[in-house]
Amino acid sequence: MTPYNEPEVLELLQEESTRRKGFEMIVSQYSEQLYWQIRRMVLSHEDANDLLQNTFIKAWTNIDYFRAEAKLATWLYRIALNECLTFLNKQRATATVTIDDPEAMAVQKLESDSYFSGDRVHLLLQKALMALPEKQRMVFNMKYYQGMKYEDMSEIFGTSVGALKASYHHAVKKIEKFLEGVD
Repeated sequence: MTPYNEPEVLELLQEESTRRKGFEMIVSQYSEQLYWQIRRMVLSHEDANDLLQNTFIKAWTNIDYFRAEAKLATWLYRIALNECLTFLNKQRATATVTIDDPEAMAVQKLESDSYFSGDRVHLLLQKALMALPEKQRMVFNMKYYQGMKYEDMSEIFGTSVGALKASYHHAVKKIEKFLEGVD
């Protein structure tokens, strides 16, 4: 298999006859990292798979609108981010706040997920992450788990690097405080 070459892929996307091949290369290149970014937001394997599929469907149907002003990864992350936010907002809207706590439901879903292989520490970290506001959680996941640069996140979120650094700092402090309260 040939190594991924973005300029070559972009060229393939320009021609109708090679567009499918170019898009297959994109899916192959970005599926795993997008899956894990989505999974860290929604926790459930099934939901993450559905959202990953939605992300690629939206990318495919809108590929003509990609202008290559940003990297393909940035564009895909933005689509995935929007898919996650839409999903989480729908999930929150369907859960009645007085009866159900959406974050607690998400953690409970994770605990019962047969694909979850984490230990107690990992589960505690996921609980701490679920207590964070969505943007802080996303920034933390991108920086901590994927080592993404603030400049790249800035393009995805449309936010300044300084604001992202502040979000990450606040997320770390909240996670530390959460974990201190656990015996």
